[in-house]
Amino acid sequence: QVQLVESGGGLVQAGGSLTLSCAASGPIVNINAMRWYRQAPGSQRELVATIRSIGTTNYADSVKGRFTISNDDAKNTVYLQMNSLKSEDTAIYYCNFLADPTSYWGQGTQVTVSS
Repeated sequence: QVQLVESGGGLVQAGGSLTLSCAASGPIVNINAMRWYRQAPGSQRELVATIRSIGTTNYADSVKGRFTISNDDAKNTVYLQMNSLKSEDTAIYYCNFLADPTSYWGQGTQVTVSS
């Protein structure tokens, strides 16, 4: 079964940058959108960014202007460039491939921003 493998999380100081990657272990067809979610302790999972198959993107208000989602179709990989990180960005970040008919999830990668 195809899995999503995330990387790039870690500890960074406030104001710093990180880039998350999420790659599929095998081919996935009919991907409608790739998304990044995050979940902080004691909070619900939050949609952070979306990139659709046609290339359009959306961001949560809390990350607009700081985060950039991009993808490489040939590699079935999605990225999340995170700049000007804040302590409130601390969370486990999950990638999601919304394909037809299956939705795939990564295992999560921890991002910790120290103030």
